[in-house]
Amino acid sequence: MPQQETAYSLDQIGYTPVRFNSTGIFETHKDRMVDPYAETRMHKVPQVEGIQYAPQITGKTLPCLVVLHDQWGLTAPIQDLAKRLACHGYIILLPNLYGRQGGMVTANTEVAEALMERLNEQHALQDINACFEYLNCNLTEDTLLERTVRNGHGVVGFGMGGTLAIKTAAHRRRLQAAVAIGGTVPDGPETAQGLYCPLMLQQAGQTPQSSSEELDHFCQTAKEADKNVELHTFAEASPGFWYPNSPNYRAVDLDVALEKSLEFLGNLIKRA
Repeated sequence: MPQQETAYSLDQIGYTPVRFNSTGIFETHKDRMVDPYAETRMHKVPQVEGIQYAPQITGKTLPCLVVLHDQWGLTAPIQDLAKRLACHGYIILLPNLYGRQGGMVTANTEVAEALMERLNEQHALQDINACFEYLNCNLTEDTLLERTVRNGHGVVGFGMGGTLAIKTAAHRRRLQAAVAIGGTVPDGPETAQGLYCPLMLQQAGQTPQSSSEELDHFCQTAKEADKNVELHTFAEASPGFWYPNSPNYRAVDLDVALEKSLEFLGNLIKRA
């Protein structure tokens, strides 16, 4: 597969820490202007924290991707992957899915598995949905958010984030595309039948997180419901092939997975 050329270099990608409430309803700068306690008031709802990456250009609106991290948390490798995706002309929002657990980051497999087991799926889906609403807000004091294409959104998840990307595709009505690199397809037909957007699954062929029978059943259920699901399997790869700190890391397979993802997203997400 020919490698896609990047629209921007890594040097052109800037980042901004972000924090917003999980309800998807936000105060504007005008609300805060007339509230003397805005900066010191304790929040009554959980807050979503993360990082936003964007090409440092002006006069151009860009589509957005929400990138969901693996079980290790908001690590340096997942941040690097988010920056790579931003180079292709996307504004990226990378939320910390462990924010309600203190925002932990770990390299310890046992700790990572414990964090993943403690993750409340419904809370995570609420936080992910708030990310899309935040990107839609176009808050006037943030020049980056003024350049987003409203509802020009996709989601890309890795490992644990891939599982959540699949479920987000059946949760967020206005989503345009979803990609799961790794992850587990849900049991039961509800998710496959309820997809709101095309979905790409990219799975390891060796000891996959979902068996080939489970993947085939998910894809067949989606097809019977007239939903668009693409499945790609990397025959020599094992779970974690997408993560540079994993013993199963395969850079060549990750590069192909990203190329397939970018082509898929580029055909579906509106740019203006």
